[in-house]
Amino acid sequence: MASTDVVRTRTGVYHDSVSLMRVSRAASALPGVEVAVVAMATELNLGIAAELGFGLPPADPADLLIALRGEADALEAASAELDGLLAALSAPSTSGGGTERPPRTVRAAARERAAALALVSVPGPYAFAEALDAVEAGLSVMIFSDNVPVEQEVLLKRRAAERGVLVMGPDCGTAVVGGAGLGFANVLRPGPVGVVAASGTGAQQVTCLLDLAGVGVSHVLGVGGRDLSADVGGLSTLRALEALDADPATELIVLISKPPAPEVARAVEEAVAKLRTPVVTALLGPGRDDLTSVTEAALRALGVPVPTWPSWPAPGTSGAGAGLSGLSGSSDAGAGKAGRNVRGIYSGGTLCVEARLIAGTGEFTDFGDDAYTVGRAHPMIDPTLRLEALAEVPSGDVVLLDVVLGHGADPDPSARLAPAIAEAVARGVTAVVALVGSEGDPQGLAAQAGALNAAGAAVFTSNAGAAGYAARAASGTTTDAR
Repeated sequence: MASTDVVRTRTGVYHDSVSLMRVSRAASALPGVEVAVVAMATELNLGIAAELGFGLPPADPADLLIALRGEADALEAASAELDGLLAALSAPSTSGGGTERPPRTVRAAARERAAALALVSVPGPYAFAEALDAVEAGLSVMIFSDNVPVEQEVLLKRRAAERGVLVMGPDCGTAVVGGAGLGFANVLRPGPVGVVAASGTGAQQVTCLLDLAGVGVSHVLGVGGRDLSADVGGLSTLRALEALDADPATELIVLISKPPAPEVARAVEEAVAKLRTPVVTALLGPGRDDLTSVTEAALRALGVPVPTWPSWPAPGTSGAGAGLSGLSGSSDAGAGKAGRNVRGIYSGGTLCVEARLIAGTGEFTDFGDDAYTVGRAHPMIDPTLRLEALAEVPSGDVVLLDVVLGHGADPDPSARLAPAIAEAVARGVTAVVALVGSEGDPQGLAAQAGALNAAGAAVFTSNAGAAGYAARAASGTTTDAR
């Protein structure tokens, strides 16, 4: 049956990019729908729709663009279902009375409502103005948006320092403030550990391992992946460390980052030495501890026993995932010894860096990088690009994937990943999964692990454990999940 296009716009309707990406994903999964684009009609999104072959009516960035392609007799029902999804986004909050007119600017919202923090989730080119509005209103701000120029980031953070507030981001994917999770957030118990993270998935790995060990968090303050670069100079990291040091509920601070600029690392280490609260650092790099080892160091500092991190051996192998600490030393088991390659297909940048450091060799791609998220959902929401990469892994290679759970992420990642993993295993690929999540996450940690494991993957709750195992599997030095 020939495909049909339905394209329409709505004027004066705004929804944030994350919400619309989830709606697009849901619409794409409806019966008879081949392609769905639901996005604000920015120049970028219009260009993406045009590249997909849609004929577009005149529109401006304040309009909502809806473009569907599929079987003609299915699109009417799909359009009705889509209208319901969009109506749910527009439904007034029950806590707000439902009748008052919402404020039109961040500064107006700050005047009218008791708020200390603003969340900015708009396309990158528009994030700066909204974030600056929040800072000037005396609010700390979490910038979920990516593709924000570094010059704008530096200006925002310098102005925030002058105003005595904190800028988390840009590209801050995870935060927990006063028990409230923002962005991609796991369900974590309250506790004594405060986290400062220039890494979203790095923070999720550490806090989920802590949660599995029975230890909770006070706050998780993301600062954006570039904060410890030479350009930004750790502006938000230093501010966040000061804030947690002054917090009576925080007994221990964990500092997490991808490899920082050397001069910035030195400045941060000097600042850490002056704090009253003890700090455990996870500044990833050659010769440094991995995230699992850092988590274990934090547990020991709190006097909490280090558990055996849960893992599930691949079907047909023996052994359980015992003793996963210290696996960063396993990089000498590199992929080339047996002619097998490790292929890392990641959604989290820090997890990807950590895995590459541990494996020592192989091909690793972070599909959560800005280059892959322009105009499309983050791979923690939409696995399409990773599924395409998984389908291209040749027989005999070892594929290493992360699956990150929590609010904001795919509500059932194994539903699409497990069949693809099973197909890869059937053609001779060894599959290894780093499953990052807590027992309270809505997807169900055990259920996701079971589905991925049943598809043929060895599953680890420690990314370091998964990477070490993948490297040993590629070298032919292991037959089980230890």
